[in-house]
Amino acid sequence: MSANLSASPEISQKTKKLITLLVPVILALVTWIMPADSFGIPGLTIIEQRVIAIFLLAAALWITEPIPVWTTSVMIIVLMLLTTSDSMLSFLDYSKDPSTSITFGTAISYKSIMATWANPIIMLFMGGFILAITASKYKMDAGLAKVLLKPFGTKSHIVMLGFIFVTAIFSMFMSNTATAAMMLTILSPVLATLPADGKGRIGLALSIPIAANVGGIGTPIGTPPNAIAMGYLADNGLEISFVQWMFLMVPFVIILLLFSWYLLLKMFPFTQKEIVVEIEGEFEKSTKAYIAYITFGVTILLWVTGELTGLNANVVALIPVAVLTVTGVITKEDLRKVDWDVLWLVAGGFALGVGLDKTGLAKHMVDAIPFSTWPPLLVMIGSGVLCVVMSTFMSNSGTAALLIPILTAVGFGMQEQLADLGGVTSLLIGLAVSASLAMALPISTPPNALAYAKGFIEQKDMATVGIIVGIVGIALGYTMLILIA
Repeated sequence: MSANLSASPEISQKTKKLITLLVPVILALVTWIMPADSFGIPGLTIIEQRVIAIFLLAAALWITEPIPVWTTSVMIIVLMLLTTSDSMLSFLDYSKDPSTSITFGTAISYKSIMATWANPIIMLFMGGFILAITASKYKMDAGLAKVLLKPFGTKSHIVMLGFIFVTAIFSMFMSNTATAAMMLTILSPVLATLPADGKGRIGLALSIPIAANVGGIGTPIGTPPNAIAMGYLADNGLEISFVQWMFLMVPFVIILLLFSWYLLLKMFPFTQKEIVVEIEGEFEKSTKAYIAYITFGVTILLWVTGELTGLNANVVALIPVAVLTVTGVITKEDLRKVDWDVLWLVAGGFALGVGLDKTGLAKHMVDAIPFSTWPPLLVMIGSGVLCVVMSTFMSNSGTAALLIPILTAVGFGMQEQLADLGGVTSLLIGLAVSASLAMALPISTPPNALAYAKGFIEQKDMATVGIIVGIVGIALGYTMLILIA
């Protein structure tokens, strides 16, 4: 009897997961076989209908996550190759079938779909991952944290500010998850020394995920939504350089971090006026470590001086990959630590965009919905709010991969109306920023989950701070984008 009872939760969980997986599949199949005229999109072709089915399947799986989000991206690429490309399964190719009354449409070049994996933005992220792995391997992260935190002294409120800015700086060049994990490891002994009845340690614990999430906005490699937005802008002739992105976003990051610091101090004041932070670890002094440090510094320098050197940021990203592997600083074992799941996720988002664009579906969708009659400010801010809401409950990368392809088409369909608000550039950058501002729940981002797991934060505290920072961030972000435009 006890064995059956103990097994039932497992069976229930498996059943729940199976249902969560089957519902999106059934939704996609129904969409696949529905009459084309039921979509309300004039001129919809068979190929476009298949892209809609794949898009809905991806959306449902990314939202419910019965399988890891990156595997959904792999599936997207494979399904598009098999069903919508010029190398599709022969029995699905109705282009030469005179009996069909619906226009088959234009198949996508299979090379275009496969090329999403080698998109320049993927290479940019690859370089960023290699640098992050190198920094961790040769203790550069701990050494820099020790150096950067030292000037902030021992006063509690200033120490918090130090943790916020150091976390944000690391998050600009490392994954926010790795940054949060490292900084929480440094912070944990400090939190344990603070009074249990004081609120200060709640604010200090919350400062890490907030800084990690906001800091990633500052550079193109800080978080996947930035890369997705940059990729779509570049594909449409609106390429933004590394330094241009930083020029736009770093001031925003600084202002929002200062606001977050003020908010945390007001909501969770310290009762202990001084905090002593002790960080173990020193910079390594081996030959390979020096090569790593120099390569890291030169890469950052080349990224921010791209307009002087003429080197594209995506090209620069491959320089450390070559230097660090040739010199043996990075080995094949280290390459296994690259976040390949993130690269696949971004590639899947790009593949959806290729499907929407190359089949003509994006244009048909925009033509079918009278976006041109909507107030442009409503389209811009409304899409940002939608992005934050979706990102609160699902991966911010998955949200960006879903919304940015659609809003790219919308933006170019109403360029004249958006011109005074910064055009498509402001629209897509606003979406990328909004995706990173969803931090109200432990499930919203990995840094939130890591901080919550430490046991110092209650969910209501995280929700209150996350919602306030998110609202202020959206208002500040769009204001700055529109004013700069």
